[in-house]
Amino acid sequence: MKGIYLSGKFIVLFNVFLIFCTYTRSVNSNIGVVNLRCELIDNPKGLDVVSPRFSWELKSDMKSIVQKSFRILVASSLNKLNANEGDLWDSKQVNSGESIFIPYNGKPLKSGMECYWKVYVVTNKGKTEWSSPAKWTMGILTPEEWKAQWIGLDKSFVWENQKAECTRMSARYFRKEFNIQQRPVKAILYLCGLGLYKLHINGDIVGQQELSPTPTDYRKEVKYNTFDITEILQKGTNAIGVVLGNGRFFHMRRTDSFEYPKLILQMEVEFADGSKQLLISDKSWKVTANGPIIANNEYDGEEYDARKEMPEWDRTNFDDALWLNVESVNPPKGKLGAQLNQNIKIVETVHPVSIQSIKNGNYILDMGQNIVGWLKMKVKGNRGTQVVLRFAEFLNEDGTVNQDNLRGALATDKYILKGSEEIEEWEPSFISHGFRFVEISGFPGIPKSSDFEGKVVCDEMEQTGFFETSNTLINQIYKNAYWSIRGNYRGMPTDCPQRSERMGWTGDRAIGSFGESFIFNNNNLYAKWVNDICITQREDGSVSDIAPSYWSAYTDNMTWPGTYLTVSEMLYEQFGNKEPIVKYYSSMKKWLYYMRDKYMTEDNLMPRDQYGDWCTPPENPTYNDPKDSTLITNKTLIGTSYYYHMLKLLEKFAHILNRPDDAIEFERQSIQVKDAYNKKFFNKDKGYYSNNTVTANLLSLKFGLVPESHEKVVFENVEKRILNDFKGHVSTGIIGNQWLMRGLSENGRPDIAYQMLLKTDYPSFGYMIKKGATTIWEHWNGDAMEKWIDSQNHVMQLGDLIIWFYENLAGIKDSPESCGFKKIIMKPEIIDGLDEVKGSFHSVHGLIESSWNKGNSSFHWNISIPCNTTAIVYIPTSPDAIVNEKNEKKIPSKNIKYLWKENQYTVFEVGSGHYFFSVENVTK
Repeated sequence: MKGIYLSGKFIVLFNVFLIFCTYTRSVNSNIGVVNLRCELIDNPKGLDVVSPRFSWELKSDMKSIVQKSFRILVASSLNKLNANEGDLWDSKQVNSGESIFIPYNGKPLKSGMECYWKVYVVTNKGKTEWSSPAKWTMGILTPEEWKAQWIGLDKSFVWENQKAECTRMSARYFRKEFNIQQRPVKAILYLCGLGLYKLHINGDIVGQQELSPTPTDYRKEVKYNTFDITEILQKGTNAIGVVLGNGRFFHMRRTDSFEYPKLILQMEVEFADGSKQLLISDKSWKVTANGPIIANNEYDGEEYDARKEMPEWDRTNFDDALWLNVESVNPPKGKLGAQLNQNIKIVETVHPVSIQSIKNGNYILDMGQNIVGWLKMKVKGNRGTQVVLRFAEFLNEDGTVNQDNLRGALATDKYILKGSEEIEEWEPSFISHGFRFVEISGFPGIPKSSDFEGKVVCDEMEQTGFFETSNTLINQIYKNAYWSIRGNYRGMPTDCPQRSERMGWTGDRAIGSFGESFIFNNNNLYAKWVNDICITQREDGSVSDIAPSYWSAYTDNMTWPGTYLTVSEMLYEQFGNKEPIVKYYSSMKKWLYYMRDKYMTEDNLMPRDQYGDWCTPPENPTYNDPKDSTLITNKTLIGTSYYYHMLKLLEKFAHILNRPDDAIEFERQSIQVKDAYNKKFFNKDKGYYSNNTVTANLLSLKFGLVPESHEKVVFENVEKRILNDFKGHVSTGIIGNQWLMRGLSENGRPDIAYQMLLKTDYPSFGYMIKKGATTIWEHWNGDAMEKWIDSQNHVMQLGDLIIWFYENLAGIKDSPESCGFKKIIMKPEIIDGLDEVKGSFHSVHGLIESSWNKGNSSFHWNISIPCNTTAIVYIPTSPDAIVNEKNEKKIPSKNIKYLWKENQYTVFEVGSGHYFFSVENVTK
């Protein structure tokens, strides 16, 4: 019996050993799980999403890596996670290739909870190690858990003027001292400071955020930020301070005022012995409006009197006897929730290229680049000296700044010196400007360029794209676009950053958001903005043209509110983010049916269009708008074509959400509208729509409204008008521009799109650049028209250009069969005159790269395909061309599968990895 027992024990131990060896061999250290994100954010703080979603990437030098399954562990502590104890959630082995937006499905999450997670993946080539741990924390989930009070001062002071057209309100300074008996092991602070805040603890500013929190319609929603301040607090007495600027809560213009600044703050501290301490905003706090920021207004600028500085006001033992007691004030009307989109921050410092004196004794600072942000200044002089900085995009002939296009925004900062023996440094806290030039007056002595720095601010988001070609003009157009796009990320996508507007006009970003998503990870910003659009919806279904709805703009047109759907589609296609479609589907449907029931004619036409093909280039560059009727696209055509397009989008969404009855109904309606549209607008004899504008024909083609047998002749009319009537120039406004470049490529004429880009006379992007533009103008004739009209930093004229750069020139495109670049189409368009293109895009699955160049009869192409994806690769060839890949002895191979030949392409399917294709004897 004893021998049998020992043998059994040996067998058991041997089997355990075999299992261990098998597990060890199955782990492939050449495959890793990287870039873990929760709600597509790195280690987010203060989520109020009760089922957050996980995403990750696979990384490997091997080819054709495909995920087969995954396992996620979520733990309440790092120690438990390291011990592989998923006490909050163990997903177990999930047989799935999905690696983006995997929803948490564990124990209910609670406010303030810290959650640690990791994942391993089984691939077709072995299992990965566990990933490095990632983390997220929960915010405050229910209103009842907010113990803090809203505090503020609901009154103004004699030096302020809240009733003026240009409102004038100083910053509010709040402070509180508190004591803690021991060093904390955890300290979390939640803060909503309206309109804008700066948080101070023990003499230091906390965080890098600027102009926070994110702008919202404060009547509907307000957002709080979360800070981990564990390492900032000290044993004993601490001091906390908050400075409140006006932002858009106390509005820039009297007619649009919301409320006086106010804040709510809750700090939760935990100690090693398990005890806790709570600090809240309440009536025990002190406040003053008599600090150095004597005025701040987003349109007009900031005024700072350094003589009124209060040294160490944010430290302990400060004498605040003259400060006022705060008031317990009514909360804002909007619901308080966690902010998920990134805050604004300083992203770059730009140094002036010159400073020149002008005849009036002032100085002109030239930044060399139209930027969005402010100046940081160094100055030394007598006490009471006032330095005035006036910001602008233009100069007058006499060299002074021209602020005509600011439309009433004063865009002026003022600094009053305290007269220290030391150099004084200052930068504003609660404003930003769009500017290239600054007129400086009152500066003591002779200012130098080195006395100033331009602080560039925008939403803190990852840059995911790179694009460059062998053509220097195209590269400059892309650079100008880059500066305009990020300069108009302000917690919402704005139209412009400089004048008394700066609004979230929906039509400006309908398709632009799609192109921008190649350059920046803008998922969270646009997910927030879609929600902003949703909450503009009235009870009857009407949706505003502006979101957040700071201005009332309910014009009931099809194109601007239609952005609600097009941006939701972009988030799904580019990021694989289905949530906006799920969340807002009923609201979108309500809007479209509202438009149908209120405005649809008996013959199924939609006559609702407010703006037409906005900013169509006039035939004469001194005109504000076209006078020639052949340039103006019929508004009912625009309204009806977009109504049809919205029907097709909702049909697509219905299929995504598995609502077949809805899909059938949308399809039925679209058939009726298509028939009515063609009866009304299609001239069969001449093969064009309405009055034959490029926009009318393009919309008809792109939306699938043209009968198939007539598509060729309709496009021929597009060609004729561009090449003959407009000599290869753009003739479309922002509606037509959204489909222009891709429309030309899809119909076999990318060469026309390319030649259009090379133009340097009016109207063209090259014309803007020749006239000195470093960003994108609002109007094609921004130099020749009346100055008060034009913004020199707009994005709407870009249309689908950035999409075309990445999808058509670099050849990086998501397949219609997938979303989030799970299946990629690599298909560069080879155009005479363009010899080299380099493009990369970090998708939610990983980095996609495309770098090609061509010679007289050769083509060389480097590509990278991320793990857990595949790509259909279109290689330009001729019938006698020879295709090689550097690391494969021959192709097809196990990693490169031949599919078919198509026109001048040979088409392969490839797995993940790096490939270098070369083609000899390729058609030029």
